[in-house]
Amino acid sequence: MKNKFEAFLSLHQQAEPLIIGNAWNVQSAKVFEQKNFKAIATSSLSVAETLGYEDGQDMNFEDYLFVVKRIAASVSLPFSVDLEGGYGDTTEQIVGNIIQLYHLGVSGINIEDSVVVNGQRSIENAEIFAEKLRRICALLNAENIKIFINVRSDSFLLGLPNALEDALSRINLYQNTGVHGLFFPCITQIPDMQQVTQSSKLPINVMCVPGLPNFEQLQQAGIKRISIGPFLNKSVYQKMGATIDQMVEEGSFDNLF
Repeated sequence: MKNKFEAFLSLHQQAEPLIIGNAWNVQSAKVFEQKNFKAIATSSLSVAETLGYEDGQDMNFEDYLFVVKRIAASVSLPFSVDLEGGYGDTTEQIVGNIIQLYHLGVSGINIEDSVVVNGQRSIENAEIFAEKLRRICALLNAENIKIFINVRSDSFLLGLPNALEDALSRINLYQNTGVHGLFFPCITQIPDMQQVTQSSKLPINVMCVPGLPNFEQLQQAGIKRISIGPFLNKSVYQKMGATIDQMVEEGSFDNLF
């Protein structure tokens, strides 16, 4: 199945940022397609919660793969999968997972440089992680697998005291490994974004969080991709809860119509 790699890559090179819709099932993916989004991705957190798991690779990869397979078969948009840490203990296992996604028609992946152990997330050594990325890219190239690799770096998400300095250092290492994009969730300040985008030869991705500037401001800062993340999913279920409260309070189903 063609994975639309070239089309997905080109969406990161246009003047306006790519607004990517983060789906958690076929139904949500189809809504993004109906609303003329140009690409979609999974939110691993949202898929995990949908299936009754915690975030941080608590989800069984085979369960995740089933959801991905159904989405890939149901929409025609370029489709990226949030692979978290790769769902493998070795580079070879991670590459094996990526190849499975490729054969389902997946256009890209996210892979992150932090790990969750006993419920605590911590960032990995940058040099070691860069070598891991280099090895992943080499193994994929050897198999002639073209898939967009977006590296999620958690300097800002973890609130590191030197987050900007750390991010700039990681950009310098990661952008020379063969990957295609860099993702900094929880970066919110325009001056920080300007330094990040000016330091990177790869497109920079940010995520919806409280205080994120609007799309026009992000474009002016050089951002090329904007993710909704898990927040639409959370909003949907908050509204569902409010609707149920109203239904019970009024003693009727009128508010559903």
